[in-house]
Amino acid sequence: MSSKSFKIRKGLNIRLQGEADKVYATADPSETYAIKPPDFHGLVPKMMVKVGEEVKAGSPIFHDKYNPKIIYTAPVSGEVVEIKRGEKRRILEVKILADKETQYETFKQANPTDLSREDIIDALLQSGLWPFIRQRPLAVVANPEEMPKSIFISAFDSSPLAPDNDFVLHGHGEEFQAGLDAVAKLTTGKVHLNVRAGQGSSKVFTNSKNVQVNSFAGPHPAGNVGVQIHHADPINKGEVVWYLYPQDVLAIGRFFQQGKLDLSRVIALTGSEVKHPKYYKTVVGASIKNLVAGNVEDGNLRYISGSPLTGTSIDAEGYIGFYDTQATVLPEGDEYKFVATKGWMGPGFDKFSASRTFPTWMMPKSKKWRLDTNTNGEERAFVMTGQYDKVFPFDIYPVQLIKSIMINDIEEMENLGIYEVAPEDFALCEYVCTSKINVQKVVRDGLDVIKEECM
Repeated sequence: MSSKSFKIRKGLNIRLQGEADKVYATADPSETYAIKPPDFHGLVPKMMVKVGEEVKAGSPIFHDKYNPKIIYTAPVSGEVVEIKRGEKRRILEVKILADKETQYETFKQANPTDLSREDIIDALLQSGLWPFIRQRPLAVVANPEEMPKSIFISAFDSSPLAPDNDFVLHGHGEEFQAGLDAVAKLTTGKVHLNVRAGQGSSKVFTNSKNVQVNSFAGPHPAGNVGVQIHHADPINKGEVVWYLYPQDVLAIGRFFQQGKLDLSRVIALTGSEVKHPKYYKTVVGASIKNLVAGNVEDGNLRYISGSPLTGTSIDAEGYIGFYDTQATVLPEGDEYKFVATKGWMGPGFDKFSASRTFPTWMMPKSKKWRLDTNTNGEERAFVMTGQYDKVFPFDIYPVQLIKSIMINDIEEMENLGIYEVAPEDFALCEYVCTSKINVQKVVRDGLDVIKEECM
């Protein structure tokens, strides 16, 4: 298929210390693994196992109450040791004490090119691989009853400290192509595989078949699938686009080749507080306990599953999210700062600013920063500064859309492009927000309203 090139001009690269060296490190395997229902927005899980039951990799753990076909399965074999609940008995985690040697449920091996669309969907549903496929609008697990107009795979991540997919997928071209062959059967439209322009992407991506390889250049969020959809195949009301990420495609390819659910995953341990940031081979749902043991600086630290901009806060023994390929450790930023030196009156020689507030904007582009999680202010009146427009590369008015969500004006939300966006697309807006508004949560609330009222 013919390729296209796109140049993203709006955005912001936040250059943080602690990028992972392109080498694989070893750590003891995680003793326990967890599948976390909150990773799947809108899911109401119905348990299919009880505490004390033995499971294999690929055994059903729970299913979606409102769509029982969508099953969530165990990433490893072992014993279900805890079902952790929160407020109103909401299930937060299902923990599995792993066997020393993984036992697998047996599935049918097949060449995806020989299967029908229905056969592939059934196999992905039964194995628990289906939740890797998500949809726009709403940014939730895709509905297998729908037909997407196209499917998007972002082969690169432009967010701070993101793992290098060219490095991660090196040598896995055959499995990746098998996954692409399966994914291509799921739509009558195009499968868009999007690579970073001008950086010699891996042949695993550029030699891929059954896809249209597009190139994207520019600052973050050029690697966000939402930005890529907006520029290559925009969504209108009533249309659906599915998307997934390279390691998800790899898992699908392995499944059809091996006839078992192998959820092996490469994780980048990153952040300024990591002594030796490197890549680790693990499994979906692993604990970071053994990765960070003796490998982080002293002090009050924030552990994040995912990117610093969009990830979820976990503790030092927490579990990596279902979709995350990165764990980040940053300073917590809860220390008092003397106003005349480190506060708002200080010169700011150690601070990064997106708006040239501090003289550090004149420093070389190679300079990397040790930033903490302090917001440097509390939420305040929503003021018009123009900052959102500088980092938001959609043909959408971001401030007006956020305000329409805040006043619950559904018609205005639709007119302003709510169907094209997801919370991650507003992560930079939240970062540069003068008013310190939790923009990603506002967008998620707006999408929930749209789902309830319009879909």
